[in-house]
Amino acid sequence: MDPAKLFLVLALNVCVLGRLALGLGVNWGTMATHKLPPKTVVQMLKDNGIKKVKLFDADKSTMRALAGSGIEVMLAIPNDQLAAMNSYDRAKDWVKKNVTEYNFKGGVNVTYVAVGNEPFLTSYNNTFNNLTFPALQNIQNALNEAGVGENVKATVPLNADVYFSPSSNAVPSAGRFRTDINGLMTQIVEFLAKNNAPFTVNIYPFLSLYGNKDFPFNYAFFDGATPIVDNGIQYTNVFDANFDTLVSALKAAGYGNMTILVGEVGWPTDGDINANIGNAYRFYNGLLPRLAANTGTPLRPGYIEVYLFSLIDEDAKSIEPGNFERHWGLFRYDGQPKFALDLSGQQQNKFLIPAQNVQYLPQKWCMFNPNAKDISNLADSIKYACSRADCTSLGYGSSCNGLDTNGNASYAFNMYFQVQNHDPLSCNFLGLATLTTQNISTGNCNFTIQIASSSAQAFRPTSLLVWLRFAMVALITTSML
Repeated sequence: MDPAKLFLVLALNVCVLGRLALGLGVNWGTMATHKLPPKTVVQMLKDNGIKKVKLFDADKSTMRALAGSGIEVMLAIPNDQLAAMNSYDRAKDWVKKNVTEYNFKGGVNVTYVAVGNEPFLTSYNNTFNNLTFPALQNIQNALNEAGVGENVKATVPLNADVYFSPSSNAVPSAGRFRTDINGLMTQIVEFLAKNNAPFTVNIYPFLSLYGNKDFPFNYAFFDGATPIVDNGIQYTNVFDANFDTLVSALKAAGYGNMTILVGEVGWPTDGDINANIGNAYRFYNGLLPRLAANTGTPLRPGYIEVYLFSLIDEDAKSIEPGNFERHWGLFRYDGQPKFALDLSGQQQNKFLIPAQNVQYLPQKWCMFNPNAKDISNLADSIKYACSRADCTSLGYGSSCNGLDTNGNASYAFNMYFQVQNHDPLSCNFLGLATLTTQNISTGNCNFTIQIASSSAQAFRPTSLLVWLRFAMVALITTSML
């Protein structure tokens, strides 16, 4: 295509994508072995017209890349820093270093500070219960003292498990805060209201399916579900029902009109039988038009500020909740879009604009050696590789679940080889692996070539030493048999 015509097409795409569903943002997580450069990601956000981003920390390189972009930013204080924020001096220092330092023309447009991330999950066994509210108070008071509190609000992203409907009357209008934290939640809500800050909640219809095999499948989406009726109101999807359960809980606490911000909502594309591109496409094509039309929910019609989860896949995230945790991205690990999606909510099915000028490692793959003479250590080798690389696509119902034993070995070996930046020693496994320049991807199962990034180098030395120890143990074990 003529360069001038190509430029015009790209410009028109940017114009269309610039009209996003009102209030739409994305979560930008960075738990990856090979990170795209922050400047590349910021440009990708701008190219796709995304004007709001939620971070999970306040990394300096990320902040520098966001400077001058005009993108609205929600910074985060991780849970492991909540104890430190119980000191007002430490909270003031954090605000100075991460907010006011960037508060200048051409700086970073910080709009929120997320104090913790789902700190009241029951799985945390009350670890952060006594730390979160004091940290929230100190951060907001520090923002106020610094003179930025009118424009920057502290909030606490909470999981939807902080509220519930009694099982005897499981409808949105019966929503109440969880009994064990009701007093604490009331204090937090009162403080948020006093400072005109929003209540932030993460809603995951996918997890309703994942956690309950009897959950009505269509109810996780925005089309085709049998309605649930609550006081004459019909609920046809779990997002609306979940959101309005929170509205009812806030009303019961005396703050029924409080602004609610959806900090995370999305659908994963791998790692579970229900996590696939088809379901993600269906989910987003139901959600985005509703946001664009300001449909809202039955109890809260109109505008809702929403942050999609997430922007990019993260191959180093914990998979304790499930293998799908590494596959929430609208974009792959390398910033390439997974499927056609119109963020404007107009359902024009245009592909998102990918990350530009991505540098990859050479076209080399590590695979099972068909000439291997001794495969007695194959299972242990696969287990070792997958303990240090992302093999979640091999799980039940996932994109690579159909591979045979040798295919599983090739996938595991290659993922480890890519994480190790093609170190020759990382494609041996006691003679079980060999290099190839032929792409060994098959069907929907993609054998990746990792991106080249300086951040990846930190993963090599420790992993290599561990592998050498593993190899020695394996050799000793073999010699004893």
